[in-house]
Amino acid sequence: MRIPAHSVCTAIRDDIVSGVFARGSRLTEERLARRYGVSRVPVREALRTLESEGFVLTRRHAGAHVAEPTEREAADLLDMRTLLEPLGAARAAQRRTEAHLKVLRGLVRLGQERAGRGRDEDLRPLGGWFHETLAQACGSPALTALLTQLRHKIAWVYAVERPARPADVWAEHGAIVDAVARGDAERARALTALHAERSLSLHRLKGAERGRVRVPQHVVNTTSVRN
Repeated sequence: MRIPAHSVCTAIRDDIVSGVFARGSRLTEERLARRYGVSRVPVREALRTLESEGFVLTRRHAGAHVAEPTEREAADLLDMRTLLEPLGAARAAQRRTEAHLKVLRGLVRLGQERAGRGRDEDLRPLGGWFHETLAQACGSPALTALLTQLRHKIAWVYAVERPARPADVWAEHGAIVDAVARGDAERARALTALHAERSLSLHRLKGAERGRVRVPQHVVNTTSVRN
C-alpha cells in the first residue's frame, strides 16, 4: 500500500490498535517503509511520535517495538477517561460553535433512529464520531489531542461490548448535547461523568491471540481493573 508521508503515523497507529502489529513485536524502519510505500524518514518521525504517545517503546540495542501495557496501565486509561471526558464536555458547553452543535445533534438523531431500528452495527462508528466531535468542540487543541489519543489507546487495549439498551446510551448523548447547547458546563460535566461510569462495565481486556496485556509481578489482585 502507498500512502502520503504525513499519514504514516496514523497508519502505523491504526495497525497497532487493530492488532496488525502485536504487542511486543519489533517495528523496523525498513519493514514499515516497504509496507506503506514511503521512505524511512517519515517512518522514523512517526515512530518518535508514537513513542511519545505510549504506543511504541524503543529498547537499547533492540530498536522500536510495540509497547506492552500492564493491567494497571490499562485500568488507568479508564480512570483518565472518567476525568478528561467530563472536562471536555464542560469546556464544550462554554466554547462550542453552532457548527459543532449541528453535527452533534445530527449524530444524536441518527443514533436514536438506528438504535430504535435495531441497527446496532451502525452505532459504534456513530458513537466514535459523537465523542470526537464533542472533543473538538471543547476549543482546546491540547485537550482534544489528549482525548483523541486516549480513545485510540482504549480501543487498543479493550474490546467494548455492545450495550444491552443502546437507546439509553443515545438518550444520554442527547442529554449531554442539550446541556452543551444551553451553555450549562456543570450539567454537561456531570452527565458525561455518569455516561463514562456507566460504560465501564462494557470494557473487557483483549485476549491473548495477539498479545495479552502484561500483568506486573508485584500486582497480586488483578480484579482491580474497572470493567
